[in-house]
Amino acid sequence: MIQDSIIVKQRHERFIKKVCETEIVIGLESGDGFATSSSNNYEDEDENPIPMICFWSEKAFAKACAKDGWINYTPTEIPLSEFLENWCVGMNNDGLLVGTNFDQNMFGHEIEPFDLILEIIAELKSYGKKLDFQKFEGIEDLETQVKEL
Repeated sequence: MIQDSIIVKQRHERFIKKVCETEIVIGLESGDGFATSSSNNYEDEDENPIPMICFWSEKAFAKACAKDGWINYTPTEIPLSEFLENWCVGMNNDGLLVGTNFDQNMFGHEIEPFDLILEIIAELKSYGKKLDFQKFEGIEDLETQVKEL
């Protein structure tokens, strides 16, 4: 079990590094929208699993999960800036979690959207990268507003 949690953490770290390098996040999309799941680790106050949307750093990882209930889903690229300012902020507002680099057995890292934003911003800063946003003046503005909330 400990080994599994180490592997999940390593895949999450790979997600952070890769999406910062490529500035692309991959989701699984069908005519019904994006692939959703339920948390394996977190429950709401009624003891129901918290819903989440899964994302990957590479198309091959996403494609490996396009089976069973997600058989009709295809990998879709989302620009990192759009992912941060629209997806993560919206998911936070909707009470959803983010799943990163889940494997074909539906195990992966589960994280609050604002925590993910802060992890990605820290990595972007370590690269000296900037992103252009529609609703924020830059990564510092996004970081400040996320921390205030």
